[in-house]
Amino acid sequence: MTSTPMTAQEALRAKLTRSAAFASIAMALFLVGAKVWAVLQTSSTAMLGSLADTTLDLIASIATLVGVWIAARPADRDHRFGHGKAEALSAMFQVVLISLSAFGLAFRAIQQWISGSRVAEAQDGIIVSAVAIFATLALLGWQRHVIRRTSSIAIATDHLHYKSDLALNLAVIAALVLDRYGGIPGADPLFGLAIALWLGFSAFRAAGEAIDHLMDKEWPEERREEFLAAISNHPELRGVHDLRTRHAGARDFVQFHAAVDPQMSVAEAHRVMDELEARIEREFPGVEVLIHPDPEGLVDEVGVAAEELLPDLSEQEEGG
Repeated sequence: MTSTPMTAQEALRAKLTRSAAFASIAMALFLVGAKVWAVLQTSSTAMLGSLADTTLDLIASIATLVGVWIAARPADRDHRFGHGKAEALSAMFQVVLISLSAFGLAFRAIQQWISGSRVAEAQDGIIVSAVAIFATLALLGWQRHVIRRTSSIAIATDHLHYKSDLALNLAVIAALVLDRYGGIPGADPLFGLAIALWLGFSAFRAAGEAIDHLMDKEWPEERREEFLAAISNHPELRGVHDLRTRHAGARDFVQFHAAVDPQMSVAEAHRVMDELEARIEREFPGVEVLIHPDPEGLVDEVGVAAEELLPDLSEQEEGG
């Protein structure tokens, strides 16, 4: 089974996404150990929720590593469009884990609220949460750098986990202070329930983007317009219809029908297609393009696919 060698850009992307995934795993391992000790010292539901979230972060980070590793593999005979959707699958796996964690934590918080149990000790939990905040800030900084360079949905979903961890650890500190030192017995389960709701909301948001990737959602309208603007001024292009776009992992895919002079030879039409591809490569590096040439006036498609996307050209011709 043969595969296409990675470009330098794809190799750099693979290196960056893997480094972010390994950093997440190392961070999660450290925090799980620290929070297990803190839970044993405090008996706090909020801290238990923080531990549950971090444990799932560890599992999710491993899933992220697997996802970006597979997504970085070049296209082969069985996967001609590459393996980019592995990142979206990894993100969906993380969403399931976050949702389960939110449900379990909410159930535990309600139980503690009903029973009226209190925090046993607060100082150790506060220290662990403070350390977790500073360590998480460092990880988030590196993840932001990687996301800017790669637009990885798997790393972006992992980044969302750790962003929520900042609020989560602040909530744990608040819960411990209010319960232990403020004399408010319901503070700990209340904050635990709030953390559960936050996790559920985070899962909902992360699921939307992952589903868009898996369902081949079109590019945003603004980017589609930029794409059309990049090719519209070719002197021999008479029209464009049936433009289809999608994104998978590190790759963008575009296909469309390009109308040319019906009197052109095959060789001349091929030259025009090559020139259009060169323009696209300059404006949208790395985008994979498939162009179907049509003689001007021939549109076999119906509905949205048949709509002319370069109306300015049509208006110019009518005006002429």
